[in-house]
Amino acid sequence: MAESSELERRLTRREAAEFLTERGFRVAPATLAKYATIGGGPLYQSFGRRPLYRPADLLAWVEAKSTAPRRSTSEPA
Repeated sequence: MAESSELERRLTRREAAEFLTERGFRVAPATLAKYATIGGGPLYQSFGRRPLYRPADLLAWVEAKSTAPRRSTSEPA
């Protein structure tokens, strides 16, 4: 029997952008494409020419880019 991690769904770039946007992190597919070219984006795998993203990697990426909770803009990030 396959483990659940092996069965985890992979998202296309458009689906990945929708996944993040639905969770409050507005990202366009073109932005993910740019990051795939210049670096700094979420991890992805290629299947042929198609990039595929794991939801866990997308969430880890936005967490790494986000600051800790703050009460004021004068608090250090």
